[in-house]
Amino acid sequence: MLDLSSILIFSEDPKSLAEFYKKVLDKEPVFEEEGYYGFAAGKTFLMIGPHDKVRGKSPNPERLMLNFETSDVKGEFARVSGLGAETIAEPYQMEGDPGWIATFADPDGNYFQLMTPWEAEPK
Repeated sequence: MLDLSSILIFSEDPKSLAEFYKKVLDKEPVFEEEGYYGFAAGKTFLMIGPHDKVRGKSPNPERLMLNFETSDVKGEFARVSGLGAETIAEPYQMEGDPGWIATFADPDGNYFQLMTPWEAEPK
């Protein structure tokens, strides 16, 4: 079985993007070297760094979505809204699901969501 250990987001301006996620995650990066910034985010490591082929905003922000779990989606929605994130979808519930979801775009246009923790069905 494979475990997802990290996500790497490339940016034309990784320092600014790291500053943004520092506020979203409400923590300092645990790694900072040669233009790369790393954050411990639950069981996954979020890495932000430079790439010479990445320019401007993401042309397909729906292609990959970061999901951050919180038991207080509405409260975190209010907090993250105040950090300069673009609101894509205010908190909503999918039909038949008691959980909440809210969607934002970061400064590079990448989408990320706040979600009620997902409970896997028992094996």
